[in-house]
Amino acid sequence: MIAKILIFAFGSAVGSFLNVCIHRMPLGESVVWPRSHCPHCKKRIPGYDNIPFLSFIILGGKCRFCKGKISLRYPIVELLTATVFVLFFSRWGLSYDFILYTLFACSLIIATFVDIKHRIIPDEISVGGMIIGFILVSIKGINLQPLLFNFKPMLNSFLGIIAGGGIIYLTGFTFDLVYFKILKRPPIQGETESMGGGDIKLMAMIGAFLGWENALITFFLAPCIGIIPGIINLVAKKDHTIPYGPFLALAAVVSIFLKSRIIYFLIH
Repeated sequence: MIAKILIFAFGSAVGSFLNVCIHRMPLGESVVWPRSHCPHCKKRIPGYDNIPFLSFIILGGKCRFCKGKISLRYPIVELLTATVFVLFFSRWGLSYDFILYTLFACSLIIATFVDIKHRIIPDEISVGGMIIGFILVSIKGINLQPLLFNFKPMLNSFLGIIAGGGIIYLTGFTFDLVYFKILKRPPIQGETESMGGGDIKLMAMIGAFLGWENALITFFLAPCIGIIPGIINLVAKKDHTIPYGPFLALAAVVSIFLKSRIIYFLIH
C-alpha cells in the first residue's frame, strides 16, 4: 500500500511536468526553461504553489498574483497520470515493462490533450516516441547470460510501425479517393483529408511500443470508442470533425490489458 502511495505521488509529479509539455509544445517553447510561470501575468510560480492537486485547491484555481483562472486541465492531467502509474505498477511492479509502458502512457497523455485543444499531435511525441519505442522494445531482446539477442521484440516493433501507420494511412487514402475523387463530393467545412498526418504518426508510435497485433486492435477499437462522442459532437455542435488522437490513445491502453480477451472474442 505504501509503495502504491509513493507511486501515486511520483506519478502526480510527472503529470505536473506533462502539463508543461501540453502547454508549451504547441507553442514551440522549451519544456525545460524558463521555470513554470503563470500564462497570464508571466510571474514565476513558487514551489509551494506548484504541488500537484493541493496547490490548485488551496489557490481556488486561480493565480496567486493576478488571480487569473488556472485551467482545470492541470489537476485532471496530474490525477490521470498518477492513476495510470498506479495501474501499471499493480500490473508489472517496478520492472522494465513498467518503465516502458508508463513512458508510453505519458506520451499518449500529452498527445491527447494537445490534440483536444489544438487539433495537432506534436512530432516530438509521435515521431520521437516511435524512435524511442523501437529502441526500448528492441532492448528487451538482449539476454546477457548467455550473451544472445532475440530479434523477435525488434521485429514485432518494426512490424507494428508499418502496420499501425500503414493501415490508418491506407484507410484515409481510400476514403478520400472514393469520396472526393470518384464520387466527387465537395469537402465539408474546408476539410480535404479524412485522416490527419498526426494520427498516422501516432499510430506508428503505438505500433512501435505495442507491436503489430496491438496496433491492429487499436485501429479497430478506436472508432468503437469514438462513435458516441462523435455523434454527440455532430448533434450538439453541427461539426463532423473530432480529434481522433484521444480515441487512439484510449484504445491503445485498453489493448495492453485486454489484448487476449479481444482476440478470443473476435475469433470465437
